[in-house]
Parts: sequence; structure tokens; C-alpha cells
Amino acid sequence: MWLCLNQGFYSIVRTKDLPPGHLLVRARREGDLEKLWPDAEVKRTVRSDYLFRAIVPEQVVAEAVAREVIGIDYDNFKSSVDDQALHDAYLIVWRAMARLQRPAPYSRG
Repeated sequence: MWLCLNQGFYSIVRTKDLPPGHLLVRARREGDLEKLWPDAEVKRTVRSDYLFRAIVPEQVVAEAVAREVIGIDYDNFKSSVDDQALHDAYLIVWRAMARLQRPAPYSRG
């Protein structure tokens, strides 16, 4: 699962080597995992595609995601992203996903 939040981008997966009831949460930027999971033991590795990762109980992951959903206070996601680099990355994702939509966004067709 990719999770695009206004404070960070996350990848959440279940791999076969995890303890039962746990998920692997990953991020590309230092400090992003701690924003959602402050008690997680975050490890840095250059041997994988995501630089930062932590093993977190799935219930703790679910609670953090639920808090984010309940806390939505904006009517436009991209506008809620204050970090310019993150905003620009999300704009690229928005454009890529918009190409999948027929008719295209803002078209009259």
C-alpha cells in the first residue's frame, strides 16, 4: 500500500519474514516514519529500494492511518502539503494517475 499524506510518503507491505501481526513500513525521507510511528525502531539501509524502514504491529499501523483519516481538514490534498519537494512529487503522481482517467480531468467530454 502506498500512503500519500501531507507530511510524508509511505509504503506499507507484509513480507514473509515478518513476525505474525506485523507490517513493514517504509519511507524515502529521514524522519517521516517517526511522524506516524514515534516509537518504531527505524533502520536505514541502502540495500533496499526504501532507505528507511521499521517493523510495526499491524494494529499500530491501522491506528495511525485511522488518525490521519479522521484528522482530514482540507478540501484539496495537494494544497495541504506544505513541503515543496513533497508537493512537487505528489503533483507528478497526480499527473500520472490523471492519464489513466477517461475522460481526462477537467475535460468537457
